[in-house]
Amino acid sequence: MGTTTPPRTLAEALRARGDESLAGLLRARPDLLSPVPNDITQLATRAGTRASVVRALEHLDRFALQTAEALAVAPDPAPYDTLLALLTGDGQDDGDGRDDAGAAITAALPAALTTLREQALVWGEDTGLHLVRTARELLSPSPQHPSPTGLGPTVAEATAGMSPGRLQEILTTAGLPATHDPVSAVTALAGLFTDRARMAELLDTAPVEALAVLDRLVWGPPYGEVTPNPAPPVQWLRDRGLLLPVSTRTVVLPREAALHLRAGRAHRTPEPVPPALVTAAERDPQAVDRAAAGQGFTALSTVEELLKLWNNGGPAILRAGGLSVRELKRAAVALDVPEPVAAFWIELAYAAGLLAPDGETDERYAPTPASDDWLDLPAQDRWTHLATAWLAATRTAGLIGGQDAKGRALSTLGPDLDRSAAPEVRRRVLALFASLPPGTAPDPQSLLARLRWERPLRTPVPSGGGGATTPTTPQSGSDPTTTPSDLRSRIALWTVNDAEQLGITGRGALSSQARALLDEGPDAAAALLAPLIPEPLDHVLLQADLTAVAPGPLERPLADTLSVLADIESKGGATVYRFTPGSVRRALDAGRAATDLHAFLATHSRTPVPQPLSYLIDDVARRHGHLRIGAASAYVRCDDEAVLNEILADKRSATLRLRRLAPTVLAAQADPGSLLDGLREMGYAPAAESADGDVLITRAGARRTPPRTPPVPVPEGPPVPDTTLLSAAVRAIRAGDTAARAVRRDPDARDTATAGSLPRTTPAETLATVQAAAMTGSAVWIGYVNADGAASQRVIAPVKVEGGFVTAYDHTADEVRTYPLHRITGVADLPDTQAP
Repeated sequence: MGTTTPPRTLAEALRARGDESLAGLLRARPDLLSPVPNDITQLATRAGTRASVVRALEHLDRFALQTAEALAVAPDPAPYDTLLALLTGDGQDDGDGRDDAGAAITAALPAALTTLREQALVWGEDTGLHLVRTARELLSPSPQHPSPTGLGPTVAEATAGMSPGRLQEILTTAGLPATHDPVSAVTALAGLFTDRARMAELLDTAPVEALAVLDRLVWGPPYGEVTPNPAPPVQWLRDRGLLLPVSTRTVVLPREAALHLRAGRAHRTPEPVPPALVTAAERDPQAVDRAAAGQGFTALSTVEELLKLWNNGGPAILRAGGLSVRELKRAAVALDVPEPVAAFWIELAYAAGLLAPDGETDERYAPTPASDDWLDLPAQDRWTHLATAWLAATRTAGLIGGQDAKGRALSTLGPDLDRSAAPEVRRRVLALFASLPPGTAPDPQSLLARLRWERPLRTPVPSGGGGATTPTTPQSGSDPTTTPSDLRSRIALWTVNDAEQLGITGRGALSSQARALLDEGPDAAAALLAPLIPEPLDHVLLQADLTAVAPGPLERPLADTLSVLADIESKGGATVYRFTPGSVRRALDAGRAATDLHAFLATHSRTPVPQPLSYLIDDVARRHGHLRIGAASAYVRCDDEAVLNEILADKRSATLRLRRLAPTVLAAQADPGSLLDGLREMGYAPAAESADGDVLITRAGARRTPPRTPPVPVPEGPPVPDTTLLSAAVRAIRAGDTAARAVRRDPDARDTATAGSLPRTTPAETLATVQAAAMTGSAVWIGYVNADGAASQRVIAPVKVEGGFVTAYDHTADEVRTYPLHRITGVADLPDTQAP
């Protein structure tokens, strides 16, 4: 193809591209690489398939999509000026009172057209632009699928089944010369509608009611229902072809007439420029960083508390997978957060690999071994781990509580929560935050408007319009920025909320540590966050009312021990712990002695240990283990008979069904755990013992899952190939295309083949040709049949020929291979202009 010859097909247009342009196409549409096309023709065919075109259209911004929609209603091919006119209008007043922003459209159109060309949705020169056939079918109007532009079919399409007599009646009524040729009649009617002067004269004679009908149809949907005996205004429009019949009860406003009423515009509101982000507030960047750091530290504390809550084994897994509503409520109460927030933290811990099913027969959720490693990290590194997991996760906690396609409820940690668009939406939302000056909080609705422009819904139903009596297609006139019903908008709103909870943003603005995380990685973010996180403390303040106040975050060993010895009463800047008989007994059950507890408090308290607290510890310790419980089903053992008599006499012990076996032993039909709980509720402090009579020590954190990896995000379509793969794929496609289009250099040879067929030569000719190619270092075209009998064409550069084998560099596979000579069907020289 010459450099000045316009391409005749998409394949020719792709063939004329450079390697970098082809690589850009494969990068933008990675589905075209699965598998790597054999040649340019196969690449062009695959780029025109319905699934691939739909995916490409869904990734266009609003103006690029509007450009494609305009091409879908333009003639094929369409000159550049025609396309521009469809977007800007013909400059006439359409009564809409709107500035069409023609200068902005003129400036933005070349970039939009370049995007469509790069993605192989449009090909051809500016003198004849072609929208690929599949895209035209998807975006063209039909009664079942109205055009996004709101335009109907052309006069020729709408009158395709109309009788010649009816056409003559319309021409006569419209004041046009009669003709017996249907083609000429259609041309004449279309010419009337496209002639602004004659069309204006015709509409000047129209009744006011008829013009009102046109006003309801002009911006779509263009279809309307009519009664068997239509009203006079509708009949006036039908008689002049301004409404053409689609069926016995449906009429349509033809495209040419609608474009006249629209002043030539395909879209009511072209959007060549993305909506600007609106600033909601401007804050001190340092205050934003501090607020985000504080919220991030709260996030760490919440996840740590969740891990501690499920330390000894979490809730059971539902048969259908996930967490029950009751268990979610229980976790929300324990974390002191609403249920949707609790679901978010649980899903985040799961995405970060800190929680997982334990794999047992009675399967439950439990912390993973990786959670212990995570807890040992500095606070800033723990935060970057959570933030990185959140950015990449496709599981979407905001869906919890809704229903799937089959009407089943979506549960926390259950199936069907993956949404492949979530990571891309999250990063794009944060990128828009980052585009604003530090400390600037954007308005969420302006964020949604910008996201809708960058990735609009495919083929939205146009707003406005109406039918002659009743429109046949539902309308959608609502503002997309205020009714975020589509998934991407909901994910964007969830992202704004989740980012604030996680400490990505502070007071509505992006923090410096989050900017570093997005631009430079976790290490840079951790370095900025570290100075903003308070240093862990090694002390508490004991008070006389049996409480301890932690004036800040505590070192992990101190926090772990104190959480066993006391109950958390309140959280915030300072955490308040309360000592109770139950909490002290819990510490004694964990193997601590009273002397250990006294020493621990004396070491870590900046205030003297209050006397009531010392008395409480001594009193519980004195009674702890006085009773011994083991398995009979269960038994109670005590050296003091009076205590056992007291238990038997207590009416509250009736449910335990106790009976005396010996002066110091009582037997029960309850299990040991229930017996322990029952006696503790009666005010005693029993201790469990083993079969050998030793006191059983219960320690927290004893249950862990086997090693588990975090859930793998579900990608949105094929992954974007890296540079190496793209380069190899382009070389393979070029080589395959060269082989498929190769011709014999000698046109008089015996087995001359047409382009694309396997070459055929005798064994002697094959051997001589490959030997000559090895000596000269030239490339040849061969036909090859592998061991499975599959034939293929290859372009090779022979390196060595010996022992019945040819060692050559295969341009198609981009590697050196060895071929048996007896499997080569034939060989042909490549013309110099086709050699790779």
